[in-house]
Amino acid sequence: MAEKTDTQVIIGGKVLTLTGFESEEYLQKVASYLNSKLSECGEIEGFNRQPIDMQNLMIQLNLADDYFKAKDQIRLLDEEIKEKEKELYDLKHELVTSQIKLENTEKNLKNVQDNLDADAKKLIELETQLKNNNNSSSGYQSNNKKR
Repeated sequence: MAEKTDTQVIIGGKVLTLTGFESEEYLQKVASYLNSKLSECGEIEGFNRQPIDMQNLMIQLNLADDYFKAKDQIRLLDEEIKEKEKELYDLKHELVTSQIKLENTEKNLKNVQDNLDADAKKLIELETQLKNNNNSSSGYQSNNKKR
């Protein structure tokens, strides 16, 4: 289990000790954020003339506003991530489908090439046979003519 961290911070001009399981840097970051919110609200006209409980309420409302905006942003980013994951899944599926089509096309091409090679071989055999037949029938005809 993580150890507790005690860190002195300045919030609203007051030195406070924050204790938590987070790092000192994180606790300083939180204090800095609160100081920026205090400064931001202090710039609003009439803020400093309000009673302290109204000032605190306005600061709390600003913090809640930041929280809900951040939460909405997270929701939007989560939706975008889901859309991107779906798109990625669809692209992977399309890639696999294309690879299967390519493999099938390559197999068909090989079969056609094999058939073409076999037909070419058969054609050569038939041409050779025809040539041999012509040569032997020419010799037969010349023998017939001599008689």
